[in-house]
Amino acid sequence: MQTYSLLREFADSWVLLFLTLVFLGVFAWAWRPGSRATHDDIANSIFRHDKKPADDNEVRAQRASGLRQAEEA
Repeated sequence: MQTYSLLREFADSWVLLFLTLVFLGVFAWAWRPGSRATHDDIANSIFRHDKKPADDNEVRAQRASGLRQAEEA
């Protein structure tokens, strides 16, 4: 029972502090000054082909560039 009490005390104090800091870090990352353009691009992506549908070549090129970016990461 001693191990359980020790782990419970650790979880109640330090892990709570760590998770709070992670939450604040993610929040600060999302609201950083340089992210405005990225968020605007993501928010408006559903309207990108509003006037005319994308042609097949453009869709293939976008998928290929996405795959290349995923492979590089």
